[in-house]
Amino acid sequence: MTDNISDALSSSSSSSSSSSSVPSPSPSPSASRSVSLLGLGAMGTAFARAWLAAGYSVTVWNRTAGRADALAAEGATAAASAAEAVAANALVVTCLLDDASVGAALEGADLTGKDLVDLTTGTPGQARARGERAAAHGARFLSGGIMAVPPMVGVPEAGGYVFYSGSPELFETHRAALAVPVGTRYVGADAGHAALQDVALLSGMYGMLAGITHAFALVRGEAEISLKEFTPLLTGWLMSMSPVVEQVAAQLESGDYTSDVVSNLAMQVAGVQTFVGTAREQGVSPELLTPYFDLMTRRLEGGHGAEGVTGLADLLTRDGNG
Repeated sequence: MTDNISDALSSSSSSSSSSSSVPSPSPSPSASRSVSLLGLGAMGTAFARAWLAAGYSVTVWNRTAGRADALAAEGATAAASAAEAVAANALVVTCLLDDASVGAALEGADLTGKDLVDLTTGTPGQARARGERAAAHGARFLSGGIMAVPPMVGVPEAGGYVFYSGSPELFETHRAALAVPVGTRYVGADAGHAALQDVALLSGMYGMLAGITHAFALVRGEAEISLKEFTPLLTGWLMSMSPVVEQVAAQLESGDYTSDVVSNLAMQVAGVQTFVGTAREQGVSPELLTPYFDLMTRRLEGGHGAEGVTGLADLLTRDGNG
């Protein structure tokens, strides 16, 4: 949770990216200990149980009504329709399959005066459009990007949290309730910023998983290489490479892509054939790596051999000529 929420409240058009933690706040005087939750998949169910365990009054709805039975037995109120769930409480949380599911669930519901928090995975553009629709129907809106898996919900030491962006007033009012399932990080009044940072972090994760997958594919066929012994080597290597994240950020901010470069692009591209050749010798497709290698080669051909790999970001966001 950020410590700059008062600044955000003073100017709803300002956007904050701070994510420093502060102790769990006391509820706002205007907040109640009740919440309506639409969507009871694994994540929605975990959130509902966390609120119930904390003593909140929880009204739940799911398109497949049977999913609410277990929660009803634990003290939740099962609504017969999404509109009924919305009507039950000021704080309405959606945790559904996709943005279209949110639109379908809220169709016909009276959002006037409601505080709508959407935890459904979507794009920044979808979050902004959902916020505009909510405002048009008299509701405040907050978008959330969940950085956790269901087993982390209700377990503070697990380190899970949700990015929130949108109405700072809504966040201030309900931040205690929102902090019950997992931690909270308010990242600004732009409703799209929670989804953007969520997807950015997950994109980094998938890139790492691609490398891990390729690494194991290379060695697993070798009888004399124990995957059990190889695993801590890979883990240690990836951890030792983590400072590159800060280096890339510093270079992007400064615009100097040659500062503190240890292994320049020319040197790295010269080694590409070794990686591709090794994969082929091991009977492994290099397809997880070759798109990145292709970007490296394009950047080098653009005359940037003295850089590291930071400039590859320019190829992704500009006209492709570096």
